[in-house]
Amino acid sequence: MTRKPISGLRSVEWLDGDDEVAMSHRVAMRLSEEDRGKPIIGIADTRSDFNPCHIGFSSLIDLLESGIRDAGGVPARFPVMSLGEDLMKPSAMLYRNLVSIELEETVRSYPIDGVVYLANCDKTVPAALMAAASTNLPSLVLLGGSRAAPDYNGAPLGTGTALWRALDDYRAGRIDSREWSELETVLRCAGPGACNTMGTASSMAVITEVLKMAVPGSACLPVGSAASRDAAYESGIAVIGALRDADLPAQRMSQAALDDAVVVLAAIGGSTNAVIHLAAIAGRLGLDGSLDRMDRLWRQVPLLVDVEPCGAGLIHDFVAAGGVRALLDALGELTSRGGETLNNDVSWDSAGVIRSLSNPVASAPVLAVVKGNLAPTGAVIKVAAASNELLHHKGRAVVFDDYRDMRSQLDDPSRQYSASDVLIMRNCGPRGAPGMPEWGMIPIPQQLLSRGVADMVRVTDSRMSGTSFGTVVLHVSPEADVGGLLALVRDGDEIELDLDARELRLLCDPAELHKRRMAYSTRPADHLRGWPKLYREHVLQAPDGCDLDFLVAPTSEHRRFVPPVVGRS
Repeated sequence: MTRKPISGLRSVEWLDGDDEVAMSHRVAMRLSEEDRGKPIIGIADTRSDFNPCHIGFSSLIDLLESGIRDAGGVPARFPVMSLGEDLMKPSAMLYRNLVSIELEETVRSYPIDGVVYLANCDKTVPAALMAAASTNLPSLVLLGGSRAAPDYNGAPLGTGTALWRALDDYRAGRIDSREWSELETVLRCAGPGACNTMGTASSMAVITEVLKMAVPGSACLPVGSAASRDAAYESGIAVIGALRDADLPAQRMSQAALDDAVVVLAAIGGSTNAVIHLAAIAGRLGLDGSLDRMDRLWRQVPLLVDVEPCGAGLIHDFVAAGGVRALLDALGELTSRGGETLNNDVSWDSAGVIRSLSNPVASAPVLAVVKGNLAPTGAVIKVAAASNELLHHKGRAVVFDDYRDMRSQLDDPSRQYSASDVLIMRNCGPRGAPGMPEWGMIPIPQQLLSRGVADMVRVTDSRMSGTSFGTVVLHVSPEADVGGLLALVRDGDEIELDLDARELRLLCDPAELHKRRMAYSTRPADHLRGWPKLYREHVLQAPDGCDLDFLVAPTSEHRRFVPPVVGRS
């Protein structure tokens, strides 16, 4: 079939013409005469042996290239830093912005007309979406899918969530070292892919499809499935279609689409980390991704998806029930697509894994923003993963100055805890760690675990894994490291959480707080060079997405993607 050439290709600047510059560029690209004039589609290859979430792309990348070629394009792979959530320390979040820069600058500096980003692990997906927003070239994300769910104690194993639950059992003496070792073996048997619970990776995959940045039906597919292979091929076809139609990320990721993603995040019981990522994407596009806007949207959204950690099923059950398309149907008028018949080809059971608005897993709110003097610019709590009796709570503060302090002091037998205590961990935010690691689900002290205490109010300027659970107030802003009130809390202070009032308060005499403020000094930075130093100097707070201040784009001029001057190198 003869296709009409696509006009306005960026790659023409590099590859068209008979001078020595164009010739050398075509030779470098190894372009045949048949390929001349075809669009160049970059494939951002994030595979790494350090990142098990991305190993499955090895069986998809050839199919993606076939789709690109069959649609009339030329695929061109390029390597990208891989953000492996398990092994990167102190946190893959420290490098999310760096990868978004790497992607933006690679696309800017090479003859690339469109992009398919290979992304699956927690921070690689938002990095890809942020880069797509900034470059605004026809782009799609190819999602890598979820890992298997081997049997563990007679039930399918939910990765992440099962580990946290078993950790409490192990520390409390309810399981022994043999059983703990068996869990490790079963976890290894789950194989490659993202977590099969509604953690950050699954949440961001769902959001990516809602934002129309992945082909329909491709979120959270099982690794190695026929559906995932079909999605890879279709992604190659679709990115050429987006190029022909001038269908750009800024058009797809509109304010309405972003609001839909916020609504869906609550309906799935998704990761609180996605709140930060959505704010960062909004900042790149000049949209409103504020916590106030999110909280207004969340107030009417119940939990509709029965998947761990807020529910009972796994992500494979969600996919089998119709996935994103069925969920959008179930949400009806709560999204901008209300009233559409999205899924004539998808049926779903309103009493199953995806519920109806009249039969939710849990009532609204699923997620909430709290403010107050301890978090004047906001903090986030996953209400659906918390204990109802702790959502209106007053207790004595037990303070840990950082993660190391918490790990060394938590189970010190000389410390005495009460179940009503509020555990505080600070200096773990965007600047403080740096990189805001997932340390927020502070373990229950062993002396309380042994007495059957399963949950406590915990307050922190860090994040927690999307597979975690408990009454944890996260992302407290401003963080302690920049002088937020969290830095001034002392053991024995009274802390009050009031979900209905959306407030988190330190109950302390103002004169005493002033005295503490006068004596306070910021902790010295550990990093004097390299990326961590640059990150600390420019990172924004959690409500602004923890992006770097020079990457946000509040005006159209900031969003202008300046091409390079193409000549001799």
